[in-house]
Amino acid sequence: MILPSRPFLLSAILLSPILAARAADTFPWDQLTPSPDLNWVQCYSIFQCTRLEVPFDYSDPNVGTAALAVIRLPGNASDEQYRGPILFNPGGPGGSGVDSLVANGPSFQTVLGSQSNQFDLVSFDPRGVHYSTPVASFFATDVERALWNAGAPPTSLNQSSDAITHAWGQAHLLGALAAQRDASQILKYLTTDNVARDMLLITQKFGFEKLQYYGISYGTVLGATFAAMFPDKVERILIDGASSLNFCVVDAEAWFSANLTIEASDTDKALQTFFDGCAAAGPDLCAFYKPTAAEIADRLTALTASIRAQPIPILTPAGYGVADYSFLRRVLFESLYNPFTLFPTLAQGLAALEARDGATAAKLFAIVQEPQFQCDCSNNTAFSPTDDSTVAIQCGDAVEVTDSIEELTEFYQNAARTSQFAEFLVGSGRVSCSGWQVYREDRFKGPVAAANTSFPLMLVTTTADPVAPKAAALKTQARFPGSVLLTQDSPGHTSLSGSSLCTFGHFREYFLNGILPPPGTVCPVDETLFWCPR
Repeated sequence: MILPSRPFLLSAILLSPILAARAADTFPWDQLTPSPDLNWVQCYSIFQCTRLEVPFDYSDPNVGTAALAVIRLPGNASDEQYRGPILFNPGGPGGSGVDSLVANGPSFQTVLGSQSNQFDLVSFDPRGVHYSTPVASFFATDVERALWNAGAPPTSLNQSSDAITHAWGQAHLLGALAAQRDASQILKYLTTDNVARDMLLITQKFGFEKLQYYGISYGTVLGATFAAMFPDKVERILIDGASSLNFCVVDAEAWFSANLTIEASDTDKALQTFFDGCAAAGPDLCAFYKPTAAEIADRLTALTASIRAQPIPILTPAGYGVADYSFLRRVLFESLYNPFTLFPTLAQGLAALEARDGATAAKLFAIVQEPQFQCDCSNNTAFSPTDDSTVAIQCGDAVEVTDSIEELTEFYQNAARTSQFAEFLVGSGRVSCSGWQVYREDRFKGPVAAANTSFPLMLVTTTADPVAPKAAALKTQARFPGSVLLTQDSPGHTSLSGSSLCTFGHFREYFLNGILPPPGTVCPVDETLFWCPR
């Protein structure tokens, strides 16, 4: 079988620390002097970079400034044809826009076609993230952070009877640690509403008053928040997969209320596509094959019980770890983000676990991206990427969570009625924010809605998104009258998890000509699950 070409494939999953480090090695961000203007220098071969000063607090300039790492793939149109910047956010929160644009900028141009030279394609690391400074960090060293992560609770709240209790304790400890070590008092200013203000400022620095924007995953929360705060500043806003790794069109109201239960409403449907696709593909294409989807589901249930009873130690020249219940569940959940790419590897890994073949099962480590920590004592760069901003932004955005352990347990049990994977969505939001202490009282808390934006929003969803279901997208659409929802008929997180020339065509029409897809538009994908022989 020939795989259709994939001219534009981005991942909502954050870039790995290894890739981020490579980007840092190829451009010395710390040698750029922050400025209130866009002073571009050549970087990453075909890109241009700058560090833009923005106020921490737009209502009080005396608080100080942050320096945003901003990058663009410049167009080359004449002044008469130039149409300004299209800003992009890759998700997270905490995703590096710099690394994402370096990896995917030319693919953006492919989607926009021959007129892409009329735009600058622009992204940035939000305040507190990666190459922007100061960076959000709760730990003094990378070693301390690695030790904390090693002692963190199981990623699955179903791992053991005390998993929620342990997670609650860790969340309260981390919240206290973050508050104690926030010496520069920056954490309360990392919220989504301030990033929306930063996007408007970046746009204005280009000489334009209205935002052109494309956001995926958590970037949909950012785009919807901007539209709610500045409805008269919308030129084009396309939000796709309305969250990101364990967050989600995210329902923005759910985001700010720290209740992501609705985001799990299609997760089980996404897993069902694995069973259906494997049965349809046959044993030559799916290593976990059984004649019917129901038999494959039963086979997975039996494997899960076996792994819970007796984990499998995995030791290979490339790394090591324990394939336990929590690991297996996380592999299943994260494979649902990008099924066209990951389902064949998932099937091989499951079959290997069933055979207790640790060497082959090691392929599953690639899905959850768990590289062994390596201390590079020679790397003293001031731009060492951390993941602390993820917690700071998500928890700082939301309402204060004061749930007791009993209340969190009840919350989780209710969410579990929506999806078997509530163990991740509840853990990444409600539980992990239960101990957060740093809030800005005047932060934006909603409603994420606008009766009339200066141009309609375009929303995109898939038919089986594991963390951003169509139900959430429809709620967002209802809050922005005139907006239109396009549905891509595929599983996976955001439309970018599958290749669809139909979807790309509507992207192009929206940005270039302001043409929205007809209401009810459904686009097919140009590939099938389990396309690659094993």
